[in-house]
Amino acid sequence: MTDLTKKPYNLTTEQIEFVQKKVASMTMDAKIGQLFFVIGQDEDTTNLKDFINKYQPGGIMYRPDKAKKLQHEIETIQKESEIPLFISANLEAGGNGLISEGTWFARPMQAAATNDPQSAYNLGDVSGYEAKQVGGNMSFSPIVDLDENFRNPIMNTRTFGSNEDTVIKMADAEINGLKNNNIIPVAKHFPGDGVDERDQHLLSSINSLSAEDWMESYGQIYHHLIENGLPSIMIAHIMQPAWERKLEPGIEDKDLRPATTSKLLINGLLRKVLKFNGLTITDATPMIGYNAIMPRSKALPTTINAGIDMILFNKNIDEDYQFIKDAVNDGTLSVKRIDEAVTRIIATKVAQKVMNTNCELLEPVPAKFDLKLAEHEKLAAEVARKSVTLVKDRDQILPITPQKYPRLRLVVLGDTDDGGFKEGGQVTAKFKKKLEALGFQVSVFDRKNLDFYEVFEGGLQDEKNKFDLALYIANVETASNQTTTRIDWIHLMAADAPWFMRSIPTVFVSMCNPYHLFDIPMVSTYINAYTGNDVTIDAVLRKLMGKEKFLGHNPVDPFCGRFETRL
Repeated sequence: MTDLTKKPYNLTTEQIEFVQKKVASMTMDAKIGQLFFVIGQDEDTTNLKDFINKYQPGGIMYRPDKAKKLQHEIETIQKESEIPLFISANLEAGGNGLISEGTWFARPMQAAATNDPQSAYNLGDVSGYEAKQVGGNMSFSPIVDLDENFRNPIMNTRTFGSNEDTVIKMADAEINGLKNNNIIPVAKHFPGDGVDERDQHLLSSINSLSAEDWMESYGQIYHHLIENGLPSIMIAHIMQPAWERKLEPGIEDKDLRPATTSKLLINGLLRKVLKFNGLTITDATPMIGYNAIMPRSKALPTTINAGIDMILFNKNIDEDYQFIKDAVNDGTLSVKRIDEAVTRIIATKVAQKVMNTNCELLEPVPAKFDLKLAEHEKLAAEVARKSVTLVKDRDQILPITPQKYPRLRLVVLGDTDDGGFKEGGQVTAKFKKKLEALGFQVSVFDRKNLDFYEVFEGGLQDEKNKFDLALYIANVETASNQTTTRIDWIHLMAADAPWFMRSIPTVFVSMCNPYHLFDIPMVSTYINAYTGNDVTIDAVLRKLMGKEKFLGHNPVDPFCGRFETRL
């Protein structure tokens, strides 16, 4: 059984006795409820009190919504629940991960580009403070993956980069910021995303490192965090074949499993090798990477048997609960294993001060709140000032001014809202308005209404008659359930591509993906900004005009290991 005297619990004798008695007194339905981390319910469509009493979940994860509405919903469910709940969100880039009007502070890679852990601390502190205002107590962050493969479509700027020392330094700082607000950190995505070029939302992706290379990179990160008392880890639908083969020599390929259903990777690698004693939570189980590996009726009990304590999200909630009940009834899941998982859940709630030994919520939802948005925006602006990175300026086009380049063609790529994790929405109007205010004449390339003469017959002089400089802004954001974050030029003649860039000054700025040089290697001037929030747009413009120095450091290789991108 779990040793509650050791980290990350460090419980007293009195607290341990409470946990043990509480678990022993619970009905099987109540125990099964604790295993589930359900999706946030909307009071406009669900009777929250009935929902809590029926399902008795251990935790609820919310997507962004209005602060006042969230505050009321969370207060309602916490008052109704016999055992206080974990209230979590993806606080990856700011309080906007929970609160729709919250601060979009900085993506992790932007914080890393400042080369200052204070930026990561402020990320955690701002996110944690704003979440706490509406009753949040847990964050599905920090992201401690390594951006090993520039083609990976899901990690990218969500990571602190490709160097494990940087990830450790920044993750430590972010965790401290979260803890400053009594927000429980949940590091993710074990055993490590960023190696495969595919997305675990769509299939069980693979961390293909050797056991030795994994231990020197991802293993080093998790070992450090575990030694420092990390309370919880999110488990991904990602395979790590080398470690499964190391722990079970001769295992057949057909028996390899993603970590969310692998006893070898959880009870073996994570718990026995890395000695993690804390709470484990799956990544979202509606993902195809989870459901395609085996029937869901088998997968859910297999997850608990693998050593994982909580199941994130449901498909049909009644069906999922029944799958667990059936597994208990037929002996697939033992009462002992259920009790072990519930013990970790309750013990974590006590150790992390979610509840006391009277089953009381220790930090009730505030009656009034102040998000401190203006103060937090200033902190975000400082991160932007220190992070925007000049990767190359071969022809010394910079700085750009209205006197030097009065007419600008503005071409914006990827300006859509489609896909999960997207935060920036559209930036075209913002750049146009700000550039015109600075004195430029701005013509926006209209992707929907092409000038067919220009596309098929227009020459260099035709372009020179229209603009003095082409400014490309890429807003190709990381998003779930997509297979690439590459530049996708207009398929008709690549009509929006800068074929003229050797003759007309061309500047390329990426507001997200730092790897676009792979698709436009010969451009003269290339800048990475990492986050498309307003303060970063302002910082980009100041630096383009020479009003401010470029201070950012590359957290990854923006040249993608290619010689031609450096030319």
